[in-house]
Amino acid sequence: MLCRTLGHPTATTMSKIDRITIRTYQYALDNQPGSNRQLTRFIVTIDTDDGLSGSYAPHFGGTPHAQAQVQEMARGLIGLDPEQRELAFERLKLSHRHYDKSGIAVIDTALWDLAGKKYGVPIAQLLGGFRERLPVYASTASGQRGGNGLGSVESYADFAESCQAAGIPAFKIHSFFDGNPKTEIAIMSAIRERVGPDMKLMNDPASSLKSFMDAVEVGRACDDLGFFWYEDPYRDASSSAVAHKRLRDFIRTPMLIAEHIRGFEQKADFVLAGGTDIMHIDPELDGGITGTMKLAHFCDAIGMEVQLHTAGPMHRHCMAAIPNTHFYELGLVRPDIPTNSLQPPIYADDYGDEVGNVGPDGCVPVPTGPGLGVTYDTDRIDSGEVGRLEIR
Repeated sequence: MLCRTLGHPTATTMSKIDRITIRTYQYALDNQPGSNRQLTRFIVTIDTDDGLSGSYAPHFGGTPHAQAQVQEMARGLIGLDPEQRELAFERLKLSHRHYDKSGIAVIDTALWDLAGKKYGVPIAQLLGGFRERLPVYASTASGQRGGNGLGSVESYADFAESCQAAGIPAFKIHSFFDGNPKTEIAIMSAIRERVGPDMKLMNDPASSLKSFMDAVEVGRACDDLGFFWYEDPYRDASSSAVAHKRLRDFIRTPMLIAEHIRGFEQKADFVLAGGTDIMHIDPELDGGITGTMKLAHFCDAIGMEVQLHTAGPMHRHCMAAIPNTHFYELGLVRPDIPTNSLQPPIYADDYGDEVGNVGPDGCVPVPTGPGLGVTYDTDRIDSGEVGRLEIR
């Protein structure tokens, strides 16, 4: 009787999702000389019948593929209590089990934004966050021989040195991706010689090495040069736990794998099969905030650290509440272009993921406003809008 009585106010005051709006917008990639390329992204807003609202505009994960999934997923959420995020997560995971489920992250993050705004607190606080500033690592764009920016081995060393001078404590290499171990090792060696022993260095061939033995060769160079981790080395796209367990037997440097494995259960299986030393989680592809925190807690329980792939406001809120992680990724940065094409120019505040946004302490702040804590530039989104879909 008591439970039923206490339950009545909740039942009568429960919010219900009554509209989900998906807006498609374009912007010019004007940070590259001579380029007039238009990039297309989208933003999702979830509204309730009692006036609550939450939004999320994905960065790297804002692909047409993800948008198509969001459109299908949204139809099944009308009438749901927006605070029942676990129910929404499980429902969408089941309904889209034949796909990679990348659309879940956008919806999930918009629901967390709604909750933060409802209670007037940042998402990090809802998650139990304890960090206010996050140490970063500079994650380079890929190089292009003879081009501006990262066009030579020497230019990589120059960029690493400039990042170190700016107070950034760690640096990750994305090379020319020519599949040649000698290229990887030449860049790694030049950077280590330039920055000395104190800067943490990482190497990510992005699955470009052509054979297992190539991966061993570069991995052993990581050992010799004291690299912090070794990431996604060869052409299986980091999909085989068995292969990477074998590779771990040949080298000492910790491996960061599983960027391209999707889903909580599959990533857990990969870890338990011995495929990695550090778990790579992509919040925009691995189920948003809900999926990210599930994976981070799982890894914490077995003594494993995690790294969050790429950058964004959602990533900062998650990292603020994850004890078993080291660095926030500034990706993909390069010395000749001050702005990052992975971050759409849709912020009306000072949010940014560039080298210039890093403080002298080598950190970036966790947004402190309600929800995601960032202000979207509605005028910029409106002017670039090329499509709109309202689902009720």
